[in-house]
Amino acid sequence: MKIRRALATAVALAVTTPAVLLSVTPAFADTQQTAQSQTQNKQSKPTIKELEKAAAEAQKAYDEAVKARDEAQVTVRKALDELSKDSHPLVAAANAAEQAAKDAAAAKDTADQAVTDAKTAIAELPETATEEQKTAAATALSEAEATAATAAATKTAADTKATEAATAVQDARVAAARAAGAADKALDEALATKVAADAALAKAKKEAEEEEGRDCEPELNLTADVTGLPSTLVAGTTTDFSIRVTNGSKRHMDEIIAYAGVHTTDKTGLKDTGEFFRLQWSTKASPKWQNINQHNYIDAVGALKPGARADVKLRLTVDKAAPAGNGIAYIATEFYNEDGSCGGAPGLDMYEFDVKAAGSKPGKPGDAKPAKTAKPGTDDAGLKPQGSASGTPVKTGTDGSLAATGSSSATTSIALAGGAAVVLGAAAVFVVRRRKAGSDA
Repeated sequence: MKIRRALATAVALAVTTPAVLLSVTPAFADTQQTAQSQTQNKQSKPTIKELEKAAAEAQKAYDEAVKARDEAQVTVRKALDELSKDSHPLVAAANAAEQAAKDAAAAKDTADQAVTDAKTAIAELPETATEEQKTAAATALSEAEATAATAAATKTAADTKATEAATAVQDARVAAARAAGAADKALDEALATKVAADAALAKAKKEAEEEEGRDCEPELNLTADVTGLPSTLVAGTTTDFSIRVTNGSKRHMDEIIAYAGVHTTDKTGLKDTGEFFRLQWSTKASPKWQNINQHNYIDAVGALKPGARADVKLRLTVDKAAPAGNGIAYIATEFYNEDGSCGGAPGLDMYEFDVKAAGSKPGKPGDAKPAKTAKPGTDDAGLKPQGSASGTPVKTGTDGSLAATGSSSATTSIALAGGAAVVLGAAAVFVVRRRKAGSDA
Protein backbone atom coordinates (compact mmCIF):
# COMPACT_ATOMS: atom_id res chain seq x y z
CA MET A 1 0.00 0.00 0.00
CA LYS A 2 1.42 3.37 -0.92
CA ILE A 3 1.48 6.29 1.48
CA ARG A 4 -0.72 8.67 -0.46
CA ARG A 5 -3.43 6.06 -1.10
CA ALA A 6 -3.39 4.78 2.49
CA LEU A 7 -3.54 8.23 3.99
CA ALA A 8 -6.36 9.34 1.70
CA THR A 9 -8.36 6.23 2.62
CA ALA A 10 -7.73 6.80 6.31
CA VAL A 11 -8.95 10.38 6.07
CA ALA A 12 -12.12 9.34 4.29
CA LEU A 13 -12.85 6.79 7.01
CA ALA A 14 -11.91 9.17 9.81
CA VAL A 15 -14.43 11.74 8.64
CA THR A 16 -17.28 9.22 8.95
CA THR A 17 -15.87 7.09 11.78
CA PRO A 18 -13.53 9.18 14.01
CA ALA A 19 -12.27 6.14 15.92
CA VAL A 20 -10.51 4.92 12.78
CA LEU A 21 -8.01 7.76 13.33
CA LEU A 22 -6.44 5.61 16.02
CA SER A 23 -5.56 2.92 13.48
CA VAL A 24 -4.12 5.20 10.77
CA THR A 25 -0.47 4.75 11.64
CA PRO A 26 -0.43 0.91 11.58
CA ALA A 27 -1.96 1.07 8.12
CA PHE A 28 1.46 2.04 6.81
CA ALA A 29 3.29 -1.00 8.17
CA ASP A 30 3.45 -2.75 4.81
CA THR A 31 4.96 0.31 3.09
CA GLN A 32 8.33 -0.42 4.69
CA GLN A 33 8.66 -3.64 2.72
CA THR A 34 7.45 -2.27 -0.63
CA ALA A 35 9.12 1.18 -0.69
CA GLN A 36 12.27 1.35 -2.77
CA SER A 37 15.09 3.71 -1.82
CA GLN A 38 15.99 6.31 -4.45
CA THR A 39 19.45 7.52 -5.48
CA GLN A 40 20.49 10.42 -3.30
CA ASN A 41 22.50 13.57 -4.01
CA LYS A 42 21.83 13.55 -7.75
CA GLN A 43 22.88 16.57 -9.70
CA SER A 44 20.29 19.26 -9.22
CA LYS A 45 17.98 19.85 -12.15
CA PRO A 46 16.44 23.17 -13.10
CA THR A 47 12.90 23.54 -11.84
CA ILE A 48 9.90 23.95 -14.12
CA LYS A 49 9.63 27.58 -13.05
CA GLU A 50 13.26 28.15 -14.04
CA LEU A 51 12.69 26.38 -17.35
CA GLU A 52 9.56 28.43 -17.97
CA LYS A 53 11.57 31.58 -17.34
CA ALA A 54 14.29 30.37 -19.71
CA ALA A 55 11.70 29.52 -22.38
CA ALA A 56 10.07 32.94 -21.97
CA GLU A 57 13.44 34.67 -22.28
CA ALA A 58 14.29 32.56 -25.35
CA GLN A 59 10.96 33.46 -26.92
CA LYS A 60 11.60 37.13 -26.20
CA ALA A 61 15.10 36.91 -27.69
CA TYR A 62 13.70 35.17 -30.76
CA ASP A 63 11.00 37.82 -31.23
CA GLU A 64 13.64 40.53 -30.93
CA ALA A 65 15.86 38.67 -33.41
CA VAL A 66 12.99 38.47 -35.91
CA LYS A 67 12.42 42.20 -35.51
CA ALA A 68 16.14 42.92 -35.87
CA ARG A 69 16.34 40.72 -38.99
CA ASP A 70 13.39 42.51 -40.58
CA GLU A 71 14.86 45.90 -39.72
CA ALA A 72 18.26 44.79 -41.08
CA GLN A 73 16.69 43.71 -44.36
CA VAL A 74 14.99 47.07 -44.73
CA THR A 75 18.22 48.86 -43.88
CA VAL A 76 20.22 46.75 -46.35
CA ARG A 77 17.78 47.28 -49.18
CA LYS A 78 17.82 51.01 -48.52
CA ALA A 79 21.61 51.10 -48.33
CA LEU A 80 22.06 49.16 -51.56
CA ASP A 81 19.50 51.34 -53.28
CA GLU A 82 21.33 54.48 -52.14
CA LEU A 83 24.69 53.04 -53.25
CA SER A 84 23.29 52.61 -56.73
CA LYS A 85 22.70 56.35 -57.07
CA ASP A 86 25.29 58.88 -58.31
CA SER A 87 24.17 61.25 -55.58
CA HIS A 88 25.50 58.99 -52.82
CA PRO A 89 28.67 60.58 -51.36
CA LEU A 90 30.77 57.46 -51.84
CA VAL A 91 29.51 56.90 -55.35
CA ALA A 92 30.00 60.58 -56.24
CA ALA A 93 33.55 60.45 -54.89
CA ALA A 94 34.23 57.27 -56.84
CA ASN A 95 32.87 58.76 -60.03
CA ALA A 96 34.95 61.92 -59.56
CA ALA A 97 38.07 59.90 -58.85
CA GLU A 98 37.45 57.75 -61.92
CA GLN A 99 37.06 60.85 -64.10
CA ALA A 100 40.22 62.37 -62.60
CA ALA A 101 42.07 59.17 -63.42
CA LYS A 102 40.84 59.30 -67.02
CA ASP A 103 41.92 62.96 -67.30
CA ALA A 104 45.31 62.12 -65.81
CA ALA A 105 45.72 59.28 -68.28
CA ALA A 106 44.90 61.59 -71.20
CA ALA A 107 47.36 64.21 -69.89
CA LYS A 108 50.05 61.55 -69.63
CA ASP A 109 49.38 60.36 -73.16
CA THR A 110 49.73 63.96 -74.41
CA ALA A 111 52.95 64.45 -72.43
CA ASP A 112 54.35 61.16 -73.71
CA GLN A 113 53.53 62.20 -77.26
CA ALA A 114 55.32 65.53 -76.68
CA VAL A 115 58.44 63.62 -75.61
CA THR A 116 58.22 61.51 -78.74
CA ASP A 117 57.80 64.58 -80.93
CA ALA A 118 60.75 66.31 -79.22
CA LYS A 119 62.97 63.32 -79.84
CA THR A 120 61.88 63.20 -83.49
CA ALA A 121 62.64 66.90 -83.89
CA ILE A 122 66.18 66.36 -82.60
CA ALA A 123 66.67 63.42 -84.91
CA GLU A 124 65.52 65.43 -87.93
CA LEU A 125 67.84 68.41 -87.34
CA PRO A 126 69.93 68.97 -90.47
CA GLU A 127 73.69 68.85 -90.41
CA THR A 128 73.65 72.53 -91.00
CA ALA A 129 71.64 73.19 -87.82
CA THR A 130 73.14 75.85 -85.69
CA GLU A 131 74.12 75.39 -82.09
CA GLU A 132 71.23 77.58 -81.17
CA GLN A 133 68.79 75.26 -82.97
CA LYS A 134 70.34 72.18 -81.37
CA THR A 135 70.08 73.75 -77.91
CA ALA A 136 66.42 74.71 -78.46
CA ALA A 137 65.56 71.17 -79.56
CA ALA A 138 67.31 69.68 -76.50
CA THR A 139 65.52 72.11 -74.21
CA ALA A 140 62.15 71.20 -75.76
CA LEU A 141 62.86 67.48 -75.16
CA SER A 142 63.87 68.07 -71.55
CA GLU A 143 60.75 70.05 -70.83
CA ALA A 144 58.57 67.42 -72.55
CA GLU A 145 60.16 64.66 -70.46
CA ALA A 146 59.60 66.66 -67.26
CA THR A 147 55.99 67.23 -68.18
CA ALA A 148 55.58 63.53 -69.01
CA ALA A 149 57.05 62.54 -65.65
CA THR A 150 54.68 64.84 -63.84
CA ALA A 151 51.74 63.51 -65.85
CA ALA A 152 52.74 59.92 -65.03
CA ALA A 153 52.88 60.67 -61.30
CA THR A 154 49.53 62.45 -61.49
CA LYS A 155 48.00 59.47 -63.31
CA THR A 156 49.36 57.04 -60.70
CA ALA A 157 47.88 59.09 -57.86
CA ALA A 158 44.59 59.45 -59.71
CA ASP A 159 44.43 55.71 -60.38
CA THR A 160 45.11 54.97 -56.72
CA LYS A 161 42.44 57.38 -55.58
CA ALA A 162 39.94 55.97 -58.06
CA THR A 163 40.65 52.44 -56.86
CA GLU A 164 40.21 53.46 -53.23
CA ALA A 165 36.97 55.27 -53.99
CA ALA A 166 35.61 52.26 -55.88
CA THR A 167 36.68 49.98 -53.05
CA ALA A 168 34.87 52.19 -50.54
CA VAL A 169 31.66 51.80 -52.50
CA GLN A 170 32.12 48.03 -52.70
CA ASP A 171 32.97 47.84 -49.00
CA ALA A 172 29.77 49.70 -48.18
CA ARG A 173 27.77 47.19 -50.21
CA VAL A 174 29.56 44.26 -48.51
CA ALA A 175 29.02 45.79 -45.06
CA ALA A 176 25.31 46.12 -45.76
CA ALA A 177 25.15 42.51 -46.89
CA ARG A 178 27.10 41.39 -43.83
CA ALA A 179 24.67 43.22 -41.55
CA ALA A 180 21.83 41.27 -43.12
CA GLY A 181 23.83 38.05 -42.77
CA ALA A 182 24.57 38.76 -39.11
CA ALA A 183 20.90 39.39 -38.46
CA ASP A 184 20.01 36.13 -40.21
CA LYS A 185 22.62 34.24 -38.15
CA ALA A 186 21.39 35.81 -34.90
CA LEU A 187 17.86 34.79 -35.82
CA ASP A 188 18.98 31.21 -36.51
CA GLU A 189 20.77 31.06 -33.16
CA ALA A 190 17.79 32.57 -31.32
CA LEU A 191 15.49 30.04 -32.98
CA ALA A 192 17.78 27.16 -31.98
CA THR A 193 17.85 28.42 -28.39
CA LYS A 194 14.08 28.80 -28.35
CA VAL A 195 13.54 25.29 -29.71
CA ALA A 196 15.93 23.86 -27.11
CA ALA A 197 14.29 25.81 -24.26
CA ASP A 198 10.80 24.75 -25.34
CA ALA A 199 11.93 21.13 -25.61
CA ALA A 200 13.54 21.21 -22.15
CA LEU A 201 10.40 22.70 -20.64
CA ALA A 202 8.14 20.15 -22.35
CA LYS A 203 10.38 17.32 -21.16
CA ALA A 204 10.41 18.63 -17.58
CA LYS A 205 6.62 19.00 -17.55
CA LYS A 206 6.22 15.48 -18.85
CA GLU A 207 8.61 14.17 -16.20
CA ALA A 208 6.73 16.17 -13.57
CA GLU A 209 3.44 14.63 -14.69
CA GLU A 210 5.00 11.19 -14.49
CA GLU A 211 6.50 12.12 -11.12
CA GLU A 212 3.05 13.05 -9.81
CA GLY A 213 2.13 9.39 -10.08
CA ARG A 214 4.97 8.37 -7.80
CA ASP A 215 4.54 8.17 -4.06
CA CYS A 216 6.87 9.34 -1.36
CA GLU A 217 8.56 6.70 0.75
CA PRO A 218 8.33 6.20 4.51
CA GLU A 219 11.30 7.46 6.51
CA LEU A 220 10.84 6.71 10.19
CA ASN A 221 14.29 8.10 11.00
CA LEU A 222 13.12 11.63 10.29
CA THR A 223 11.63 12.61 13.63
CA ALA A 224 9.99 15.65 15.18
CA ASP A 225 9.88 15.77 18.99
CA VAL A 226 7.92 18.31 21.01
CA THR A 227 9.48 19.76 24.15
CA GLY A 228 8.21 22.36 26.57
CA LEU A 229 4.47 21.96 25.89
CA PRO A 230 2.81 21.62 29.32
CA SER A 231 0.11 19.05 29.91
CA THR A 232 -2.16 21.82 31.26
CA LEU A 233 -2.85 25.22 29.73
CA VAL A 234 -4.83 28.09 31.24
CA ALA A 235 -7.04 30.40 29.17
CA GLY A 236 -5.56 33.87 28.81
CA THR A 237 -1.93 32.70 28.72
CA THR A 238 0.77 32.19 26.10
CA THR A 239 3.06 29.18 26.07
CA ASP A 240 6.32 28.84 24.17
CA PHE A 241 7.56 25.37 23.27
CA SER A 242 9.55 23.84 20.45
CA ILE A 243 9.90 21.08 17.89
CA ARG A 244 13.26 19.42 17.38
CA VAL A 245 13.52 17.92 13.88
CA THR A 246 16.24 15.28 13.59
CA ASN A 247 17.54 13.51 10.52
CA GLY A 248 18.50 10.16 11.99
CA SER A 249 18.93 8.57 8.59
CA LYS A 250 22.05 8.14 6.48
CA ARG A 251 20.71 10.28 3.65
CA HIS A 252 21.05 14.00 3.00
CA MET A 253 17.71 15.79 2.94
CA ASP A 254 17.65 18.92 0.75
CA GLU A 255 14.50 20.48 2.20
CA ILE A 256 12.67 19.77 5.43
CA ILE A 257 9.08 20.89 5.81
CA ALA A 258 6.99 20.47 8.92
CA TYR A 259 3.33 20.67 9.84
CA ALA A 260 1.98 21.62 13.24
CA GLY A 261 -1.53 22.22 14.43
CA VAL A 262 -3.83 22.04 17.43
CA HIS A 263 -7.38 20.85 17.82
CA THR A 264 -9.36 21.62 20.95
CA THR A 265 -12.84 20.96 22.32
CA ASP A 266 -14.81 21.72 25.44
CA LYS A 267 -15.12 19.16 28.22
CA THR A 268 -17.80 17.23 26.32
CA GLY A 269 -15.43 16.69 23.46
CA LEU A 270 -18.18 17.69 21.03
CA LYS A 271 -17.75 21.45 20.64
CA ASP A 272 -14.78 22.73 18.70
CA THR A 273 -13.03 25.59 20.55
CA GLY A 274 -10.28 26.23 18.02
CA GLU A 275 -11.33 29.86 17.56
CA PHE A 276 -9.79 30.65 20.95
CA PHE A 277 -6.34 29.28 20.08
CA ARG A 278 -3.55 30.77 17.95
CA LEU A 279 -0.43 28.80 17.06
CA GLN A 280 2.66 30.53 15.64
CA TRP A 281 6.11 29.40 14.54
CA SER A 282 9.58 30.88 14.26
CA THR A 283 12.96 29.54 13.13
CA LYS A 284 16.51 30.81 13.04
CA ALA A 285 16.14 31.38 9.31
CA SER A 286 12.73 33.11 9.73
CA PRO A 287 12.75 34.67 13.20
CA LYS A 288 9.53 36.64 12.72
CA TRP A 289 6.53 34.88 14.31
CA GLN A 290 4.14 33.51 11.69
CA ASN A 291 0.65 32.17 12.21
CA ILE A 292 -0.12 28.50 11.58
CA ASN A 293 -3.43 27.33 10.24
CA GLN A 294 -4.62 24.32 8.31
CA HIS A 295 -2.99 25.58 5.11
CA ASN A 296 0.30 26.90 6.53
CA TYR A 297 3.43 24.80 6.67
CA ILE A 298 6.74 25.44 8.38
CA ASP A 299 9.05 25.60 5.38
CA ALA A 300 12.05 27.42 6.86
CA VAL A 301 13.73 24.42 8.46
CA GLY A 302 16.17 24.09 5.56
CA ALA A 303 18.36 21.12 4.66
CA LEU A 304 19.59 18.49 7.11
CA LYS A 305 22.68 16.34 6.77
CA PRO A 306 22.65 12.82 8.19
CA GLY A 307 22.55 13.10 11.98
CA ALA A 308 21.81 16.83 11.91
CA ARG A 309 18.91 18.50 13.67
CA ALA A 310 17.07 21.83 13.70
CA ASP A 311 14.73 23.52 16.15
CA VAL A 312 11.43 25.23 15.41
CA LYS A 313 9.97 27.55 18.04
CA LEU A 314 6.22 27.39 18.59
CA ARG A 315 3.99 29.78 20.49
CA LEU A 316 0.46 28.83 21.54
CA THR A 317 -1.79 31.64 22.73
CA VAL A 318 -5.07 30.76 24.47
CA ASP A 319 -7.72 33.47 24.53
CA LYS A 320 -9.02 34.24 28.01
CA ALA A 321 -12.54 33.41 26.77
CA ALA A 322 -11.56 29.84 25.97
CA PRO A 323 -13.65 27.31 27.95
CA ALA A 324 -12.16 24.46 29.90
CA GLY A 325 -11.63 21.36 27.82
CA ASN A 326 -9.13 19.15 26.10
CA GLY A 327 -6.65 19.57 23.28
CA ILE A 328 -4.18 17.78 21.08
CA ALA A 329 -1.15 19.20 19.26
CA TYR A 330 -0.33 17.53 15.94
CA ILE A 331 3.18 17.31 14.55
CA ALA A 332 4.47 15.90 11.26
CA THR A 333 7.60 16.35 9.19
CA GLU A 334 8.57 15.48 5.63
CA PHE A 335 11.60 15.85 3.37
CA TYR A 336 11.90 16.75 -0.29
CA ASN A 337 15.06 16.34 -2.38
CA GLU A 338 16.08 18.06 -5.59
CA ASP A 339 16.19 14.70 -7.37
CA GLY A 340 12.46 14.28 -6.74
CA SER A 341 12.65 11.81 -3.85
CA CYS A 342 10.56 12.60 -0.81
CA GLY A 343 9.01 11.03 2.25
CA GLY A 344 8.76 11.05 5.99
CA ALA A 345 7.20 9.23 8.90
CA PRO A 346 3.64 8.28 7.92
CA GLY A 347 0.95 9.63 10.20
CA LEU A 348 0.94 12.45 12.74
CA ASP A 349 2.34 12.57 16.28
CA MET A 350 -0.26 13.75 18.79
CA TYR A 351 0.43 15.42 22.15
CA GLU A 352 -2.47 15.70 24.61
CA PHE A 353 -3.13 18.58 27.00
CA ASP A 354 -5.92 19.89 29.21
CA VAL A 355 -7.34 23.41 29.09
CA LYS A 356 -8.47 25.23 32.23
CA ALA A 357 -10.66 28.32 32.35
CA ALA A 358 -9.10 31.75 32.82
CA GLY A 359 -7.97 32.43 36.37
CA SER A 360 -7.42 28.76 37.19
CA LYS A 361 -4.21 27.57 38.79
CA PRO A 362 -2.25 25.29 36.47
CA GLY A 363 -0.45 23.65 39.36
CA LYS A 364 2.79 22.01 38.38
CA PRO A 365 1.99 20.29 35.10
CA GLY A 366 4.52 18.12 33.37
CA ASP A 367 5.20 18.11 29.67
CA ALA A 368 2.43 16.97 27.36
CA LYS A 369 2.95 13.34 26.40
CA PRO A 370 2.50 11.79 22.97
CA ALA A 371 -0.81 9.97 22.52
CA LYS A 372 -0.12 6.26 22.73
CA THR A 373 -0.92 5.14 19.21
CA ALA A 374 0.84 2.22 17.60
CA LYS A 375 3.71 2.91 15.20
CA PRO A 376 4.79 0.77 12.25
CA GLY A 377 7.02 -2.00 13.40
CA THR A 378 5.92 -1.92 17.08
CA ASP A 379 4.23 -4.75 18.94
CA ASP A 380 0.97 -3.87 20.70
CA ALA A 381 2.34 -0.50 21.78
CA GLY A 382 -0.46 1.62 23.17
CA LEU A 383 -3.93 1.23 21.69
CA LYS A 384 -4.89 -1.52 19.28
CA PRO A 385 -6.08 -0.32 15.88
CA GLN A 386 -9.73 -0.93 15.09
CA GLY A 387 -10.08 -4.29 13.43
CA SER A 388 -6.63 -5.43 14.63
CA ALA A 389 -5.56 -8.96 15.43
CA SER A 390 -6.59 -8.48 19.06
CA GLY A 391 -10.14 -9.25 18.05
CA THR A 392 -11.44 -6.51 20.37
CA PRO A 393 -13.54 -4.02 18.40
CA VAL A 394 -13.88 -0.39 19.44
CA LYS A 395 -17.26 -0.18 21.13
CA THR A 396 -19.82 2.53 20.64
CA GLY A 397 -22.65 3.67 22.85
CA THR A 398 -26.33 3.51 22.01
CA ASP A 399 -26.18 7.03 20.60
CA GLY A 400 -23.36 6.15 18.24
CA SER A 401 -20.65 7.75 20.39
CA LEU A 402 -17.59 5.81 21.42
CA ALA A 403 -17.87 4.11 24.78
CA ALA A 404 -15.30 4.80 27.49
CA THR A 405 -12.42 2.37 27.45
CA GLY A 406 -10.93 3.18 30.80
CA SER A 407 -7.99 5.01 29.25
CA SER A 408 -7.92 8.79 29.59
CA SER A 409 -5.57 9.01 26.59
CA ALA A 410 -7.94 6.96 24.48
CA THR A 411 -10.92 9.00 25.62
CA THR A 412 -9.21 12.28 24.72
CA SER A 413 -8.06 11.02 21.34
CA ILE A 414 -11.46 9.59 20.48
CA ALA A 415 -13.28 12.72 21.58
CA LEU A 416 -11.05 14.88 19.40
CA ALA A 417 -10.94 12.48 16.47
CA GLY A 418 -13.51 14.34 14.43
CA GLY A 419 -11.35 17.43 14.44
CA ALA A 420 -8.25 15.31 13.97
CA ALA A 421 -9.71 14.07 10.72
CA VAL A 422 -9.60 17.64 9.45
CA VAL A 423 -5.94 17.95 10.43
CA LEU A 424 -5.22 14.55 8.93
CA GLY A 425 -6.94 15.68 5.77
CA ALA A 426 -4.51 18.57 5.59
CA ALA A 427 -1.65 16.13 6.05
CA ALA A 428 -3.03 13.95 3.26
CA VAL A 429 -2.38 16.69 0.73
CA PHE A 430 0.85 17.64 2.49
CA VAL A 431 3.18 15.56 0.32
CA VAL A 432 1.21 16.10 -2.87
CA ARG A 433 1.18 19.87 -2.46
CA ARG A 434 4.87 20.07 -1.58
CA ARG A 435 5.88 17.83 -4.51
CA LYS A 436 3.98 20.05 -6.90
CA ALA A 437 5.48 23.16 -5.30
CA GLY A 438 8.92 21.63 -5.64
CA SER A 439 8.37 20.97 -9.36
CA ASP A 440 7.28 24.55 -9.95
CA ALA A 441 9.77 26.27 -7.67
